[in-house]
Amino acid sequence: MPQVIEWVGAKEGDIVWKYPVEEITWGSQLVVKEFEAAVFLRDGKAYDVFRAGRHTLTTMNLPLLTRVLSRVAGYDKVPFRATVIFVSLKQFKGLFGVKAQTTELAPLMARGSFWYRVEDPNLFVNEVVGGQNAYDTDRVSEFLRGYLNELLIDELSRYSLATVFTQLDETSFKAKNALIDPFRRIGLELIDLKFEGVDTTPEWRDRLFFIRSGVSASEVLRMQTVQRAAEELAKSPGAAVGAGIAIIPPLFQQPAYQPPPPPQPQPAMTFINCPSCGAQNMQGARFCQNCGQPLARNCPSCNQPVQPGSKFCPNCGTKLG
Repeated sequence: MPQVIEWVGAKEGDIVWKYPVEEITWGSQLVVKEFEAAVFLRDGKAYDVFRAGRHTLTTMNLPLLTRVLSRVAGYDKVPFRATVIFVSLKQFKGLFGVKAQTTELAPLMARGSFWYRVEDPNLFVNEVVGGQNAYDTDRVSEFLRGYLNELLIDELSRYSLATVFTQLDETSFKAKNALIDPFRRIGLELIDLKFEGVDTTPEWRDRLFFIRSGVSASEVLRMQTVQRAAEELAKSPGAAVGAGIAIIPPLFQQPAYQPPPPPQPQPAMTFINCPSCGAQNMQGARFCQNCGQPLARNCPSCNQPVQPGSKFCPNCGTKLG
């Protein structure tokens, strides 16, 4: 009587099942029901995949595994060792709960549901069942929760706290689209993902309330500083009455307006007249910009330049003609 390989006693919610016997004889009957797939696994690597139907195992319908077995002489006449993994192709629902941070590093707790199904049984068995040593539904579910949480932590770090709280459905939609490719890389189709609840710490919850009410972020921080100062003062009954009067009011006060300093007066420019043409020239000029004549002469005693019209040399005091 030929050996019959079949998923017996499959329950609602079962994702994978491992056939308990690894000695497979040629000519065995493999029975795969609708919404199932059977994958032959050897040495942790998936090979041939069978869909719904009744299959007689031969070297013809196990080409990938036969290529590996052909290294042993007489392989087609004796039982061979392989693990048969049955995979359900139905849609499944999973739950998640994740702790993440938003763009402003606000702690965020999120929970929800996601729906998925096995799209590529060979890839799924390679990456999850064999790759993660998850040969039963509980281990597969545990791996998927951790995999999803890791992806969500990275995705939620791109959103602000206000966006997550006020646009939860849109955030769910964007997160789902961002996770489709990572799920496909392990052979799964992510059908949908929904956030059903989000929360943060009381401090950030209060801050979010004020920001949504139109209060600026700097004002919220100042108000929370006041609150923390009051809490600290409340811990010391003897100091609270005296110190509270000195500390808390300045925290509530807005910074005093400081007018800008008045502009400094610029020094007035002085001019001298050319003794030849009478044109005005900047103080300190040595030649007239109009006629080119010298504007200063030298002292006959000390040979230092003297401004026109001077009666005495400012350097040696010699009287000038």
